Amino acid sequence: MSAGKDSVAAPVARRCGLVAIVGRPNVGKSTLLNALVGQKISITSRKAQTTRHRITGVRSHGAAQFVFVDTPGFQTRHGSALARTLNRTVRASVADVDLLLFVVEAGRFGLADAKVLALLPPDKPVILVANKLDAVQRRADLLPWLKDMQQRHPFAEYVPLSARKPADAERLLAIVEPYLPQQPWLYDEDMLTDRSDRFLAGEIVREKLFRLTGDELPYASTVVVDGYEEEGDAGAPGRRVRIAATIVVEREAHKGIVIGEGGQRIERIGTEARLELERLLQARVRLDLWVKVRSGWADDEAHLRSYGYE
Repeated sequence: MSAGKDSVAAPVARRCGLVAIVGRPNVGKSTLLNALVGQKISITSRKAQTTRHRITGVRSHGAAQFVFVDTPGFQTRHGSALARTLNRTVRASVADVDLLLFVVEAGRFGLADAKVLALLPPDKPVILVANKLDAVQRRADLLPWLKDMQQRHPFAEYVPLSARKPADAERLLAIVEPYLPQQPWLYDEDMLTDRSDRFLAGEIVREKLFRLTGDELPYASTVVVDGYEEEGDAGAPGRRVRIAATIVVEREAHKGIVIGEGGQRIERIGTEARLELERLLQARVRLDLWVKVRSGWADDEAHLRSYGYE
């Protein structure tokens, strides 16, 4: 029996699922998350362990809502309370998702990668994402590497890409979509992240801190937002935001590194962070920065909790 002219097409079933992005430090997880969401919500730098919190990014496209979870890189080099806390975050994140994106550098697989792979639950589908494809000289060299990877884990898919290319991110979304369960969406259509503007402000300051100090500043440094005040509605002309933040380091010498000669470095950190925050928040931003020494904070559970590490 053919359908009549007035028949209405059945609505397309909505899909929604949690997708964890996992891998060792510095494989491009945060860059990939930002590309998949379509906006920067996770900070990036060359310093290992830049991502220190579970950050959720949301992308709603067609009938599907992708809820991506960016996790800290699993830490094997540091044994501090901070490193243990971040590794607990990784383990908790992979336990309650529908799909995992295991990110490695294309053509490379080392001990740190293997330790992350060993954490992945055997009952969940895993897509192998071979990032930084543009750095591979000869694509043919990837074939033996891929055969070796297939022996290590029964990956559901293999996706070579460059996280910096928007077309590659869109291709990955299409591959991920069928793995999302058919169920109602968890967030509103225009939602991009579950993190507050206050949280993102602290992260952007930390990104500039890491980028402008490089290897001079040790692993154990963080940023705490002490105050966040808004005047005016979001997107309204004349909106102003005032942010006060403290950069926490472990030693007096580290404080000097952050401040720089004549205060030049902390001034540049503040300027670059303020300009990015103004673009993000669509407001005039006043950013006040201080530097404090808290010896041993990264190995103190009470300090970690007070600084927002769970």
